Amino acid sequence: MGTKIEWTEETWNPITGCTKCSDGCLNCYAASFAKRLKAMGNARYANGFQVTVHHDLFNKPLQWTKPKMIFVNSMSDIFHDDVPEKDILDLFRVMNQAKQHTFQVLTKRSERLMHLSSKIEWTDNIWMGVSIENKQVLYRADHLRASGAKIKFISAEPLLESISTIDLSGIDWLIVGGESGQKSRPLKEEWVVELRDIALEKGIAFFFKQWGGLNKKKNGYMLQGKCYREYPNAFKRKLISFESTQ
Repeated sequence: MGTKIEWTEETWNPITGCTKCSDGCLNCYAASFAKRLKAMGNARYANGFQVTVHHDLFNKPLQWTKPKMIFVNSMSDIFHDDVPEKDILDLFRVMNQAKQHTFQVLTKRSERLMHLSSKIEWTDNIWMGVSIENKQVLYRADHLRASGAKIKFISAEPLLESISTIDLSGIDWLIVGGESGQKSRPLKEEWVVELRDIALEKGIAFFFKQWGGLNKKKNGYMLQGKCYREYPNAFKRKLISFESTQ
């Protein structure tokens, strides 16, 4: 199944469900989506948003022959405490085998990432990222740096305040975005601009996903008249810049 997530092509959810662990989780889109899917009778979400491992989906990427960019567990967190270590390592082994694909793994549980890193084979096709929404969780970047991942990225979404003191050394990709929906918290332009400038100064690929808000489609993704959709050098890196027509 495809995805509307702008920075990937496909989602793979061998694990579903999660629990809130920091400020960025307050209006979790996945929790709301899981609730809706359960009400619709989707068997994968019979447990609602409780952490559930779907072993029958572990080998799914091996069945996709065409190369894809795949976001792993868009509906969960692979490093959640309720996911057995064996299952985590088995999923990474599938990623190792499916070398035709690029896997994007994103976590808020950076402590467990750091703990398990030495047990993971970090092949070039695995991009590892952490979510950083405010100053309170800047430490996640340090844990990411300590991992053995070849490509490291940060998702500052939803960005809730200025994080201009962030250390981006060793980081290959920076994604920034605002929160969307009825309860979305505001995103200030200066917070985005300062991160863009830091990324450009350090030669880090910068991807501005969206402004968010109640009508995220209308608010769009233009930043000072330009569209920033860069990818790390390991992928074909592109920057689209054009004058805003908005």
